[in-house]
Amino acid sequence: MPKQRITKEMVVSAAFELARSSGIGQVTVKSIAQKLNCSVQPIYSYCENMEGLRNEVAKRARLFIARYVEACMAGGSSATGAAQSASPDLFRHTGQAYVRLAKEEPHVLEMFLFQKRENVASLEDFYRLEANQNMAKIIADQLGVGLEKAKQLHLHMLLYTIGLGAVCAVTSPGVSADEIFLQQEQAYEAFLKAVLEPEPKE
Repeated sequence: MPKQRITKEMVVSAAFELARSSGIGQVTVKSIAQKLNCSVQPIYSYCENMEGLRNEVAKRARLFIARYVEACMAGGSSATGAAQSASPDLFRHTGQAYVRLAKEEPHVLEMFLFQKRENVASLEDFYRLEANQNMAKIIADQLGVGLEKAKQLHLHMLLYTIGLGAVCAVTSPGVSADEIFLQQEQAYEAFLKAVLEPEPKE
């Protein structure tokens, strides 16, 4: 029987599954070799720089999260289709999807949260990096507000949801989803009220 050829894709996939189940700290050359049932030699050829491998795993985590949230929101339809047929609850459902993710896949969320972000010097930079840029347009259309106000609301909820997700991911046995959803809803109403207030007249 020919010997299995170990590829970079196999190494990254094995590393991601290890990180997903046990945390990124458990990803070592030895643990990857054990998962692939091979010697450490072929793993070293792709893991000369473990930081590089961790970055690849973090990218895989980001893709996993995007697909997870998309599935929660749209029942498996594409992000574009979800945007075109957006319901008034789309924005809320996005936040709830991240909370569910934190409960079900805490190690994946942890990789996402602590991934190094380059060239981010402001919250605007962070928003451009992390947000679905179509969402602000959807929010603006739904609420009848300007695009900048919609972006402001979206950023507030993005930051707040990431914070709540972190609480879910690092606590044991964990805050209940119902309590988190209630907190999220209260924050949404407060942020929404601020956005909908008329501009002061000069």
